[in-house]
Amino acid sequence: MPAILLFWSRAERNKYSAPGSVTVMGKDYYKILGIQSGANEDEIKKAYRKMALKYHPDKNKDPNAEEKFKEIAEAYDVLSDPKKRAVYDQYGEEGLKTGGGSSGGSGNTFHYTFHGDPHATFASFFGGSNPFDIFFASSRSRMFNGFDQEDMDMDDDDDPFSAFGRFGFNGINGVHRRHQESLHTRRKVQDPPVIHELKVSLEEIYHGSTKRMKITRRRLNADGRTMRTEDKILNIVIKRGWKEGTKITFPKEGDATPDNIPADIVFILKDKPHSHFKRDGTNVIYTANISLKEALCGCTVNIPTIDGRVIPLPCNDIIKPGTVKRLRGEGLPFPKAPSQRGDLIVEFKIRFPDRIAPQTRQILKQHLPCS
Repeated sequence: MPAILLFWSRAERNKYSAPGSVTVMGKDYYKILGIQSGANEDEIKKAYRKMALKYHPDKNKDPNAEEKFKEIAEAYDVLSDPKKRAVYDQYGEEGLKTGGGSSGGSGNTFHYTFHGDPHATFASFFGGSNPFDIFFASSRSRMFNGFDQEDMDMDDDDDPFSAFGRFGFNGINGVHRRHQESLHTRRKVQDPPVIHELKVSLEEIYHGSTKRMKITRRRLNADGRTMRTEDKILNIVIKRGWKEGTKITFPKEGDATPDNIPADIVFILKDKPHSHFKRDGTNVIYTANISLKEALCGCTVNIPTIDGRVIPLPCNDIIKPGTVKRLRGEGLPFPKAPSQRGDLIVEFKIRFPDRIAPQTRQILKQHLPCS
């Protein structure tokens, strides 16, 4: 004779129970979560959040915590699902797990089996992560600007996330967001910067310029695992007056793999040698070649400028070795104030004759001072 399973609703079981007796027909999920049978969705979530954090094995070292944690997960799994909850409310745990509610000719048999992994339920509740990796791991007992783990402990009646609010976590979403950032930082380390020297002329520094550099790099495909090789053009904007050594950074434009954060691409400015000028900050230095006669007797020297002009420079005094003349405002722009410019500094190189005639030597002896 086949076995007949008879399922009574929770209300019917209570109705036919003897006064003062307790009828146990499987687990009382409401009691496990510490809520009333009429609790709404928000109350169920809040209760699960509180109880799961309280009994999570990473925090609660009681030997029975693991089993309690599993019961809490199972209770939440049932009560948070309207269909499961409806069957449970009518037929209890046994009916839920052995096909209660299948009568009535509908042909729809409902069988429930808890997946058995309370940590999966916990992780799913927190958006796919385990916040205890942050909050309660022994290697991270001091976090949040020096607060101990004990600073975040809570009483049974407290909302578990009220403590996190003191640290500006904004509830569940904030906790999950911080945790995801922590996981990202822990699992992926950014590659060191890829540094390139970028040679520029003084004219490019004077006027400002844009250079286009093509780089070849590996990038992740949409699946996050496979990679492709691609070229990319980087537009490097060089502003007026930028100094040698200035760094231009393109964040995370390097190679990408499943296990790394792409490196920054960094260009460092390097002055090209110039045919006429040397650079000294915002000043430029020009060396004028003059003869000994011009140095002694005076002359006018034509001085080229960085922007292509020529400035006549009268030299009426004797030009001695080491003499320097300064043309104000004819140098390079100041980086932070491009309308202002440094100076053009003129140094002199005096050409001495290889030989002089005896008569000229005598004249020089007569007229040049000895000291």
